[in-house]
Amino acid sequence: MAAPYVVLLALFVSLPLLLLLAWKRWRRGRTARHVVVVVLGDVGRSPRMQYHALSLAKSGFSVTLLGFCNSKPHDELLRNDRIRIVRLTELQRLAVGPHILQYGVKVVFQAVHLLWKLMCREPAAYIFLQNPPGLPAIAVCWFVGCLCGSKLIIDWHNYGYSIMGLVHGPRHRLVLLAKWYEKLCGRLSHLNLCVTNAMREDLAENWGIKAVTVYDKPASFFKETPLDLQHRLFMKLGRTYSAFRASSEPSDPSTERSAFTEQDAGSGMVTCLRGRPALLVSSTSWTEDEDFSILLAALEKFDQLILDGESLPSLVCVITGKGPLKDYYSRLVGQKHFQHIQVCTPWLEAEDYPLLLGSADLGVCLHQSSSGMDLPMKVVDMFGCCLPVCAVNFQCLHELVKHEENGLVFEDSEELAAQLQMLFSKFPDPAGKLNQFRKNLQESKQLRWDESWKQTVLPLLMDT
Repeated sequence: MAAPYVVLLALFVSLPLLLLLAWKRWRRGRTARHVVVVVLGDVGRSPRMQYHALSLAKSGFSVTLLGFCNSKPHDELLRNDRIRIVRLTELQRLAVGPHILQYGVKVVFQAVHLLWKLMCREPAAYIFLQNPPGLPAIAVCWFVGCLCGSKLIIDWHNYGYSIMGLVHGPRHRLVLLAKWYEKLCGRLSHLNLCVTNAMREDLAENWGIKAVTVYDKPASFFKETPLDLQHRLFMKLGRTYSAFRASSEPSDPSTERSAFTEQDAGSGMVTCLRGRPALLVSSTSWTEDEDFSILLAALEKFDQLILDGESLPSLVCVITGKGPLKDYYSRLVGQKHFQHIQVCTPWLEAEDYPLLLGSADLGVCLHQSSSGMDLPMKVVDMFGCCLPVCAVNFQCLHELVKHEENGLVFEDSEELAAQLQMLFSKFPDPAGKLNQFRKNLQESKQLRWDESWKQTVLPLLMDT
């Protein structure tokens, strides 16, 4: 007698779900030009996924972008009528209980929350997912894709387990669990993109995953900054950061002067100051895969060279970004007693960051890939601004930085200090190595993101 009641109860529970699935699949036929882009991280600090969303919108898709909204995305994204940003709630870490329990609670919350947000959206032809972080996003997006008929596309930026390994160690049970999950669920996608040929080969050989390399390319707004815009940026930053302020006042009080530039009051013409400092820029997310003690040690050696009488300019070193280790390194900077170097660590508006790169003399990259398979996007942006780069060496860096062509590769602080000395000797020398690297970048005519995306990603979508 109980069996009919069990069947009725099962029908009662499953009927709403079946109706929802039927409605979703019917709606999918009417929304074939809709794509959901998922970032289980801060959208404003996920430029590649912003670029994907913009390229999809320019190709006629309507885009729903799900992610945390801690930082402002680029204005072009916010102005686009085809893109809708949906905020995901970020669960802050619990203050009690063992670490594994805290992590488990966070993963369960994210899984349920992401599932709810995805099911509340109109069905999509594709779900574009950034990995990492892929736990629990890969499984959730695959499940929703099965329910709604969406095709899952994973964009592999790195391996999530390798990043966890920097904190916990490679043999920690959480890291091993994350690797097993990533390897298993990564095979559930319809299409895989990745950022280097090294990663493509590793995914194929060790994970059984076929991927297509889509190199990071600079967006169109990464370019050399005209002198008048440089001056405007320096004056703006000088209101907050003393490193950008002029060390002396001009004789004409109506003349506007920054640490690097001067604008004539009468003509409005902007010129570079004679004897100005060199502007060195680095960008970081302040995580364990970037050791800024290397840069600080090199700067100490550079400062000592100036004190010893070497003909070198003073330096303004700007390190941009947000992240967990920023306070730690800020304290280290505060303990230094530089005489000819100023270090500041601003968080820039999205529109000011390309202007700063386009105004700088040299970029420094300290990214040491946790997997050895990804490339630093900051260097891509710097190259887009024709900014030469000194980058710390790792496994596949040669896919981006060509030593002695568009920059230099170093192994430690001693080598970086020697490179800074060589590049800034007789600064600013139009015939110097620094200027030659810049000319090489100007002549390379790099492919921009939009053109690259149309050539590589769009045909894949049409075939998937």
